[in-house]
Amino acid sequence: MPIRLNLDRVMFERRISLTELAERIGITLANLSILKTNKARAVRFSTLEALCRELKCQPGDLLEYLDGTAGQSTAKEDV
Repeated sequence: MPIRLNLDRVMFERRISLTELAERIGITLANLSILKTNKARAVRFSTLEALCRELKCQPGDLLEYLDGTAGQSTAKEDV
């Protein structure tokens, strides 16, 4: 899929752990990990909103369009 989540980079810049972010936004650690590793095929707007709120960023800071099919995923999670 040509859309990539840069969640790992933003989390690193904000110095927040996966566990802490999962607790703050009310999502399971497993589902947040799927997002962080770019294995999700979809992201709910409510999840994106919560991520932006807690990471104090804009959706464009998290989402990146890649030309072509780089980063194609096989997971079928909708988190």
